[in-house]
Amino acid sequence: MNDIGQALETLNRLRDEPAGRIRLNVLSDGAKLLLGPVLPVFVDRYPDIEVDLTVTNRMVDVIGDGHDAGIRFGGTVPEDMIAQRLSPDVAWAVVGTTDYLERFGTPKHPEDLYQHRCLRVRLGNARIYHWQFTKEGQQLEVDAPGPITIDETRVGVAMAMRGAGLMYVPAWVVERQIAEGSLRRVLEDWTHHDPGFHIYYSSFRQVPVGLRLLIDLIRELEPLGPLP
Repeated sequence: MNDIGQALETLNRLRDEPAGRIRLNVLSDGAKLLLGPVLPVFVDRYPDIEVDLTVTNRMVDVIGDGHDAGIRFGGTVPEDMIAQRLSPDVAWAVVGTTDYLERFGTPKHPEDLYQHRCLRVRLGNARIYHWQFTKEGQQLEVDAPGPITIDETRVGVAMAMRGAGLMYVPAWVVERQIAEGSLRRVLEDWTHHDPGFHIYYSSFRQVPVGLRLLIDLIRELEPLGPLP
């Protein structure tokens, strides 16, 4: 009887523990900065939930491709999706190496960038991202020139650190390099913020338990800082 009782107790405990599989389509920066610190905690807390990540910067039909949800910057989330914020707004920074700045000069105004080598960024929809700046209510947008175009932030940062040009990048990504002095920030008085990371999913499908738990954990841990 004791064996039967223990078996029933184990069965009931397993029934109460969340299980299943969630499939996510995630921007590469989101995978590194947001999920990187969170998923080790998540799998320890919920060992019976599997997480299947597709990491890509390409804009895709997340639901049509069989994913439960996607994670992207808020400004790129499809309008017909339910979205929840996972991070503060993203602050953009222009960075370069000391050697590059000594060779080509330090830009004092965003329009000075037209005389520089810039690492251009291709978005997930194949559009080249224009660098945006704001100062005292004035807004500027620069189609930064340069011989190199990339679609992956870490590749661009690696090139910038070798003096290939100036990089326009989320400040989160280069905090360590700036602190160490391997990259220097320029145009600091010209700032720009975009909506931070959001998770989005269909309003026509039931949200998996595992997905709700992951959202709750990200909002609990706040790996990129307090939410507004």
